[in-house]
Amino acid sequence: MSNETATSQPKKGKNLYDYQKEALHKIFKSFEDAPENYHLLYQLPTGGGKTVIFSEITRQYLKHHQKKVLIMTHRIELCKQTAKVLTEFGVENKIIDSKASLGDQDQYDCFVAMVETLNNRLNDDMLDISDVGLVIIDEAHYNSFTKLFKFFEKSFILGVTATPLSSNIKLPMKDNYDELIVGESIGSLIENEYLAKASVYSYNVGLTSLEVGANGDYTVKSSEDLYTNTDMLSKLLQAYEERAKGTKTLIFNNGINTSLHVFDTFKRAGYPIAHLDNTNTKKERDLILKWFHKTPNAIITSVSILTTGFDEPSVKSIILNRATKSLTLYYQMIGRGSRILPGKSDFNVIDLGNNFHRFGPWGADLDWQKMFRAPNFYLDNLLSDEEIESDFRYELPADVKAEFANSEDLYFDVKKVYRDTIQGGESSKRVLEKSIEHHAKMCVENSEDVFDALILAKMLAGDIDDRIYRYSKCISKSTHNFIDWLQDDYRKKLNTYLRSNFDEVYEQIHGHPPPEEE
Repeated sequence: MSNETATSQPKKGKNLYDYQKEALHKIFKSFEDAPENYHLLYQLPTGGGKTVIFSEITRQYLKHHQKKVLIMTHRIELCKQTAKVLTEFGVENKIIDSKASLGDQDQYDCFVAMVETLNNRLNDDMLDISDVGLVIIDEAHYNSFTKLFKFFEKSFILGVTATPLSSNIKLPMKDNYDELIVGESIGSLIENEYLAKASVYSYNVGLTSLEVGANGDYTVKSSEDLYTNTDMLSKLLQAYEERAKGTKTLIFNNGINTSLHVFDTFKRAGYPIAHLDNTNTKKERDLILKWFHKTPNAIITSVSILTTGFDEPSVKSIILNRATKSLTLYYQMIGRGSRILPGKSDFNVIDLGNNFHRFGPWGADLDWQKMFRAPNFYLDNLLSDEEIESDFRYELPADVKAEFANSEDLYFDVKKVYRDTIQGGESSKRVLEKSIEHHAKMCVENSEDVFDALILAKMLAGDIDDRIYRYSKCISKSTHNFIDWLQDDYRKKLNTYLRSNFDEVYEQIHGHPPPEEE
């Protein structure tokens, strides 16, 4: 099996992989049977070689039809990449960007255009499209293209995407496309060594402070508030050091401010990192990407800018330092690590946004046809953050856990204890008393005297806060003031309990009182 990626295929000619040939066959069959204004959508995972497939479609179409082809993209980088691959397929093409002069347009049969530029040129009547028989739309899930459909009512439209779910939940793709053809699955591409396998490490994160905006995804403001706090930044650094240290890494954030905080955090820790966002000049961007390419352990922290039109097969770790409700974005971010190279058959994904719990594993067997026909059914059935987090277990940090090595049972199921307590006819306050007893036992099991136990009690701050949060959900009272008061009260009561009962608990555990001090 060749270890080249599908997208690098044309460099050694025009041999397509079997699954790519099969896609061509299905798409051309649809051409033959369809009316002239038919809209067809083709799905293929990131890294499967969509550009290769539609470049070969363009080549064959121009050979057999006396009409022109127009390819639309939403980013200038994609424009240039597409033009390059078309040229490798022997298809002469003209890029229509803001600088393009259209005086020689009649000399070309194939155009590659940026959607906004094309919209302006068509509205100004500067481009002759009377002869365009085939329109190909790259990254078709973006809705910016639909405003151009009115110009191409006599053309066959082929949209290509890795995820046939619209970027705008109010404008489903089935309203703009007549049919979906599903390509090779991620699982099959991994099995046949066209894509690398993802090893996913999910770190449970509390996201209930995040707010959802009008576009259906989390707002930048609420994401920035959460992901720029010290706890989250140290969790990110810890996750990197545990799972990705020394590997070429991309970190995706929701907001420029977050990315700058990440940059500072990693810089201070002595790691080679660069920050990239859409305010960088082309020159700065090129320099950063060149540095990233040649530096084996380089890290780039960015804001969505590298989710499309960026191909760096040597990326070994992807960190999702953000939550998203967009399946498309989830797949795009992870897809940046999926390219194979000689010696690279897998890559790391570190998830700090509960995305894995929301969408399932990258490459799971998704029913794209069902999603295409009934996107709302899919979206409505995604778990909410509260549902996801209700199943999380709080894990003590490794250094704290080591201090409680003598305790076998570190977990206290607040929800279950609450249910049992209420059903047993006791007051809900008993739940916290039982929790304090459990925490006290953990402290005594790992202490020689009450002073040791009080020091250990301080280390349980994170676990205490988690238990209080869960308890507040059970009793449906979760104002900040109330939770703060409960947390403070709990700590005082735990300390009092240890001072009053240390000897007694020690004897229950060991069968003898604590040793007398010399």
